[in-house]
Amino acid sequence: MEEDAETRKISGSFLRDHSYATEADIISTVEFNHTGELLATGDKGGRVVIFQREQESKNQPHRRGEYNVYSTFQSHEPEFDYLKSLEIEEKINKIRWLPQQNAAYFLLSTNDKTVKLWKVSERDKRPEGYNLKDEDGRLRDPSMITMLRVPVLRPMDLMVEATPRRVFANAHTYHINSISVNSDYETYMSADDLRINLWNFEITNQSFNIVDIKPANMEELTEVITAAEFHPHHCNTFVYSSSKGTIRLCDMRTSALCDRHAKFFEEPEDPSNRSFFSEIISSISDVKFSHSGRYIMTRDYLTVKVWDLNMENRPIETYQVHDYLRSKLCSLYENDCIFDKFECVWNGSDSVIMTGSYNNFFRMFDRNTKRDVTLEASRENSKPRAILKPRKVCVGGKRRKDEISVDSLDFSKKILHTAWHPSENIIAVAATNNLYIFQDKVN
Repeated sequence: MEEDAETRKISGSFLRDHSYATEADIISTVEFNHTGELLATGDKGGRVVIFQREQESKNQPHRRGEYNVYSTFQSHEPEFDYLKSLEIEEKINKIRWLPQQNAAYFLLSTNDKTVKLWKVSERDKRPEGYNLKDEDGRLRDPSMITMLRVPVLRPMDLMVEATPRRVFANAHTYHINSISVNSDYETYMSADDLRINLWNFEITNQSFNIVDIKPANMEELTEVITAAEFHPHHCNTFVYSSSKGTIRLCDMRTSALCDRHAKFFEEPEDPSNRSFFSEIISSISDVKFSHSGRYIMTRDYLTVKVWDLNMENRPIETYQVHDYLRSKLCSLYENDCIFDKFECVWNGSDSVIMTGSYNNFFRMFDRNTKRDVTLEASRENSKPRAILKPRKVCVGGKRRKDEISVDSLDFSKKILHTAWHPSENIIAVAATNNLYIFQDKVN
């Protein structure tokens, strides 16, 4: 957003781009790795697709930045809980990358109940010349072996293999909504509606419960946990958000069970805006620490808020994502859209924030200039190197030629999941079953 949004160019890259997309093809999470070289998506069919960024070549310098499919694997399968007679969906709720330590890549993926640690590695050589087996892998007759051979590595076509290294199961009664890798890279946490568990990467049969908000009598339940994340630098600190619109910052040094928060962030409600829907739309659907660790960003149904960790009574910035929907809350409640869980992301320098909306629109807010822009991820403007034009929604009165009326917005097209490259102006936007990758204009 340093330059006019008019000059943005896009390189549209499609995941399964079928007009006959099934429910299983709907993308449910998008995540760049720590370098931005890889981009992972998970879908409702339990699959993980990893895209790799093309390396720049001398004869095609503009090719840099295009992402192509690197690996696809089935991460989760549908299961059945016989004790509770419940189907467990295979849908991938979240993917989190671990920082790369060696040639292989590691990522965590989770559905409602089970977290898996996957290793993604390349193989371009294969060993040949075993003593006890022939080239097809069959055991040789020992009486026929007359001499010892030294096995050798022969080159072969590049293969990308995904193997599950750990399976962390049976620790959540309710649905997992978040996973977050700690900055010590030895532990991670998984959060469901009422509890947050801390795991060690090496231990799969045991987790440590660090937050439990389940009341003794479930009829007294007033709120649920909606999202949780570790601080990017302090391994003892994490935040979690609730359906009541509050955020709690916890410090694991104070006590083993973090039932008492260290800080409590809540904005007092404006009585003039009070309505039947106030509680529903104040529920926080996503919480993210800034890269610096100084701020947290929260997304509720209508707004994105930025909080300073040193000020608990109100956010320092509030951005209206789609305020024109305030008058439409009744119909959004009837078609269940009011319960949609939008995510939000920071750019690499924490200066711009991005979040999704309806009609395949997504919004960007520049924190320094206070300018904002609405862009659209759609098939019409997805030709490679096409320029994205800002969109405007008109609420009433006369509609200009390039504006779209609030009554003609398509609420079935929603952008819930987005990701921003950790250091460059490259964004990934999931629109139902399509993945769009946009980048700043390259001069």
